[in-house]
Amino acid sequence: MKNMITDIVIVQHPVSVCVPLNYTVTLSVRAQGTGKLTYQWFTSEDKEILGGNRADLKFAAQKSKLYICRVNNQFCNCVFSEWVKVKVLEIANPGLPESWQGEPHIVVQPAPQTIRPGENLTLCCSAFGIPIPHYQWYRNGHLLLGKTTDTLQIEKAEADLKGTYLCSVSNVHEERWTDPAEVDIVHQSKQRTSPTPTASDKVALLIGNLNYSYHPDLMAPTMDVHELTNLLQQLGFRVVSLLDLTRKEMLAAIDKFLLLLDRGVYALFYYAGHGYERLGRNYMVAIDAPQPYSPGNCVCVQRIMRKMQEKQTALCVVLLDTCRTWYKQDYIASEIRPLVPMGNTVYGYATCEDAEAYEVQDAGRSTGIFTKYLNKHILQPEKVTHILEHVSEDLGRDPLITGKQVVEIKHTLKEPRSLTDPISTAGHTGELHLRNACWRQANELPCRKLVIFPCGAEVEVSFSALFSNVMVAFGVVKTTGPKAQDCTVTLMSTPVMEDMFSPCRSGEMDSLLLNNVVAEASDCSLRLCGLQKLQGSLLINVDLHYTHMDSNLRLQESQQIDIGKPLVASCDLYRGQQASMAPLQEADLQSPGIWNIKQPPHQNLGRQGRPFTRKADCAAKVPTARNNEPEENDETELHDFTL
Repeated sequence: MKNMITDIVIVQHPVSVCVPLNYTVTLSVRAQGTGKLTYQWFTSEDKEILGGNRADLKFAAQKSKLYICRVNNQFCNCVFSEWVKVKVLEIANPGLPESWQGEPHIVVQPAPQTIRPGENLTLCCSAFGIPIPHYQWYRNGHLLLGKTTDTLQIEKAEADLKGTYLCSVSNVHEERWTDPAEVDIVHQSKQRTSPTPTASDKVALLIGNLNYSYHPDLMAPTMDVHELTNLLQQLGFRVVSLLDLTRKEMLAAIDKFLLLLDRGVYALFYYAGHGYERLGRNYMVAIDAPQPYSPGNCVCVQRIMRKMQEKQTALCVVLLDTCRTWYKQDYIASEIRPLVPMGNTVYGYATCEDAEAYEVQDAGRSTGIFTKYLNKHILQPEKVTHILEHVSEDLGRDPLITGKQVVEIKHTLKEPRSLTDPISTAGHTGELHLRNACWRQANELPCRKLVIFPCGAEVEVSFSALFSNVMVAFGVVKTTGPKAQDCTVTLMSTPVMEDMFSPCRSGEMDSLLLNNVVAEASDCSLRLCGLQKLQGSLLINVDLHYTHMDSNLRLQESQQIDIGKPLVASCDLYRGQQASMAPLQEADLQSPGIWNIKQPPHQNLGRQGRPFTRKADCAAKVPTARNNEPEENDETELHDFTL
């Protein structure tokens, strides 16, 4: 009689990986042995993974963890796989190609440096890869022994270590190289005497108005706000991005933004939507603003800028992608005068006085032409005004708007401030703690939920933010249960959050999710817009449809989950301005900031694939017969804040 073999042999261990946040990872183990083998996966916290009882463990990576698999047989024998690490890099725009197979994809390049002798040298490189990439550093083409991690650290560097540094990043698929990083080691006398400007923090409020109730709708602000948000996050900004706000909501959002500002902070305010100019002041038109235009129904930009300056911010940047058509032609042009003498303020207009701003559409994608070139240059480590000059030059060369739109730049910049300046929190820890809490309040997503139905099926509901007031819920059938087959799932919300994106714009919104691994793996999705209107908890109704194996009947089961007040809903913008912000409750700031965007039926969208421009139409001028109608205004205080 032969002896029965009861040993278990693992013939394929799982491999460590490095992936973006929410990327769907599959860890695999293969084993051989007598009889039926069972599996159980664990994390480094000795936690057994619920549902992790297969040879392949598939999940959306949330944070870096270690994993191990135990393989068991019917003879009470077990063996453990090797520990593997799932490293998660929270990169705002990972840029993975659609056909990515796990080859090294470098997302952080080593940066050139100039240091003094005796200082520490640190160069960083990060790359996605399945398996996790191997790193090898080189200087002037020569291999650096032992320097095989993603971070190269050399203590007390001396002059002979200057040169060109490169890192080879490789795994089983291929090898890739970083860009070269020049390292210069100079004596004190050769270094700049003026220190590099720093920010105690960086915060940004981005508002895009699309869907107007009484004015032509727009197309571009959706993509413009989304792309600019991603770029600012790469620069270290805390960003709140909002679409389609009412007048009350817009003013409340500005209040929240001002609370984030303090001494040393870099503050950026961006608006895309309808606007106009009157007596040297610029107004943002609310989506519910009636005709004709009135300061009492719109938001005065100069007042916002003055409040930003009063916070003694180190840098104030206001960017307006909006028309500046004079509201009343009988008034003189504005006089360019400085604001309060705090300085370090930059004002970037998409167009010059009494002119219109244009959208451009190419291959079905809409963008404001000013923001198109702004996004091209904004990551460059140059003075803010130089960035806007590059934008102006590019826009001036664009044949689509030649003679129609010219960028205008105004500033009181007295220091070489750049949006790429580093953040130094020394001496600002108390204020930073408060800003952290306030910023998280507007950007906190619900945790993913596992919904278990009576039939035994399990549905996972997860969430992703498109904007601070637009969220997408995803439903995935994780297990079908013993008697259920052909399972499908649908999601609905209570209250119903209407989708603000019309069919012609919905395709653009769907494109924002193309690189979202959760979206690709989901069975259904639900877009939740206008979260700032939410006054109570948001309920998600999860409906499971399945065929019962025994009766062959099509059945439905429903569950409901409470996800609270996600993202900006927790800020209660619907309540309007708070008493603590009373200085903002003046006539100019009583204007709405709502976005409604519908395609006017008379506009020609051009042939597909061929670029064309469309004017960001202003509302019709007020008829002469109505020019003498009384209206709310603040023209008596012009000298306070004219730029």
